[in-house]
Amino acid sequence: MPNTFLTPSIIAKQALANLYENTVMSQLVHRDYEEEFVNRVGDTVTIRKPAVFEAKNFNRTTGIEIQNATEGSIPITLDKFADVSFAVTSEELTLEIIDFNAQLLAPACEAIAQKIDKDILTLRNDIVQRVGKAGAPITGVTGAAIHNWDNPRSVIDARRVLNQRNVPATDRHVVVGPEIEAKWLSDPLFHQADTRGDTEGLREANLGRRIFGHDAYQTQNIEAPTGTPGAGQPNTEIGVAFHRTAFALVTRPLVLPQGAANAHVESYQGFALRVVMGYDQVKKQDIVSIDTLYGVKTLDPNRAVLIHGVAP
Repeated sequence: MPNTFLTPSIIAKQALANLYENTVMSQLVHRDYEEEFVNRVGDTVTIRKPAVFEAKNFNRTTGIEIQNATEGSIPITLDKFADVSFAVTSEELTLEIIDFNAQLLAPACEAIAQKIDKDILTLRNDIVQRVGKAGAPITGVTGAAIHNWDNPRSVIDARRVLNQRNVPATDRHVVVGPEIEAKWLSDPLFHQADTRGDTEGLREANLGRRIFGHDAYQTQNIEAPTGTPGAGQPNTEIGVAFHRTAFALVTRPLVLPQGAANAHVESYQGFALRVVMGYDQVKKQDIVSIDTLYGVKTLDPNRAVLIHGVAP
């Protein structure tokens, strides 16, 4: 029976499935995707911000009041170009897709997924509202934080901030790192938690049921604390409570390179991966390149709150 070689199309389909299943932050923020090819890194696209409406009191005498959808638009530069390239032998290309995926493809796509999540998490730098250690002021909000950063009830403080900003109650999330997760999981609040999430990555990251109005997740892409507890050094594991429309991830498919006959672009659920295969004649091996182009941006900093403080 002749060998069946893995093609860019087969590889791209499996790679995209891996990417979709392993991202966390990208599943929780506002997404924008169009089936239009982008020629180069640095292209700027304009996306529409989610519409904002105001609930009006209905008057049967005057009838309904038609509102103009206040959408607005915002430019986002596609300046994130994630790439993983690796060499494979002819023998490896004849593997079943399951073996090839486990040995090479899954680790490659996990690296891309982590990069996307880390890039989204850099948007925390745009947020000035914060809650954290007891007694520390909440920037821009009247009152003071009640709970320590390592107490899951600090989400109550974040909820108050978002409520004061008139942020919609739906689609709220809180994402923390492994240090805060370890503290939170010891709380009885999590003992009867339900597992929920739309993808494997979200299911693994999910900490349980809705916590004080937020779906809670953990990601290792939030840095662990640095410094010595009690030495006055700040805790740097900064979690974030936010509404989906606080941040945006924008993706566009890349064009197939000219002269590359062995290439394929696959798109699904707002993700697009390009797989290009070439041959290294000197080392007699194939090169598989997997890449994706995207941009991230803060849409509304008032719809997010940082969760951090000083380590006790």
